[in-house]
Amino acid sequence: MNPKEINSLIKLLDDTDAEIYQQIEAKLVTMGKEVIPILESAWSSSLDALMQHRIENIIHKIQLEELQHDVRVWAHAGGHDIIKGAMLVAKYQYPDLNEENLRVQLDKITRDAWLEMNDNLTALEQVKVLNRIFFDIHGFGGNTQNYHAPQNSYINIVMETKKANPLMLSILYLEVARSAGVPVYGVNLPEHFVLCYKDEEAILPIFTEESQPGILFYINPFSKGDIFGRKEIDNFLKQLKIEADKSYYEPCTNLEMIQRLIRNLMNSYHKLGFMEKVEELNLLMRATE
Repeated sequence: MNPKEINSLIKLLDDTDAEIYQQIEAKLVTMGKEVIPILESAWSSSLDALMQHRIENIIHKIQLEELQHDVRVWAHAGGHDIIKGAMLVAKYQYPDLNEENLRVQLDKITRDAWLEMNDNLTALEQVKVLNRIFFDIHGFGGNTQNYHAPQNSYINIVMETKKANPLMLSILYLEVARSAGVPVYGVNLPEHFVLCYKDEEAILPIFTEESQPGILFYINPFSKGDIFGRKEIDNFLKQLKIEADKSYYEPCTNLEMIQRLIRNLMNSYHKLGFMEKVEELNLLMRATE
């Protein structure tokens, strides 16, 4: 369909007949992202509040369908790039997010960490370097004052404010670690999220009560990289009255982290009463399956 025909459809968006509007909306949505610039132009030239509202709604629906597709492609391709996954989630709220700019910001942190690493450092020394770079030099930390806020789960906002929830801090921390050659992985702990240092060649863990092969210790990014052992996880689960499970001690996948990131957002918006957002994020969750 050419621009003239699209504009003809757009002009009918102020029709008072709801059925006609729904038909036009459905047709425009099926056209995909190519129609968005024309819709935006129509919005800026219109003084009709109803027309503008309907155009905004159509643009949002198109962007949401495109995002579901992109999330599905990322997940089915193996979800190898955790930062890409986090940026896709952020595009739900910030569709114009500048991915390249975020990469540049993150590259600066990973480069600082990489320059500090050398083969003579022990596992503990490597983590101390990461902690200094990530928390002291670049100023990241937990958002204790507004723990459940949605912005704690959006990577672009976190890169600006340097404040986040345990999961987003862990995602950024492990990306910096991996880029610096440090084997750090996510651990899907209930009610919290931590990391583990896993060295497959290690004979014994640093904390002798560990039983998972290769796991030397755990890291808590929400507490500025505190290091701890399996016993602390045991105690944490006992406090929550949750039965221990193997998955609470071992590395999880990037896909599991992004799924939890979406769930965190769903919970945040549920607390705020934004049920429409909860439903839309549930569509993103389904796209990861």
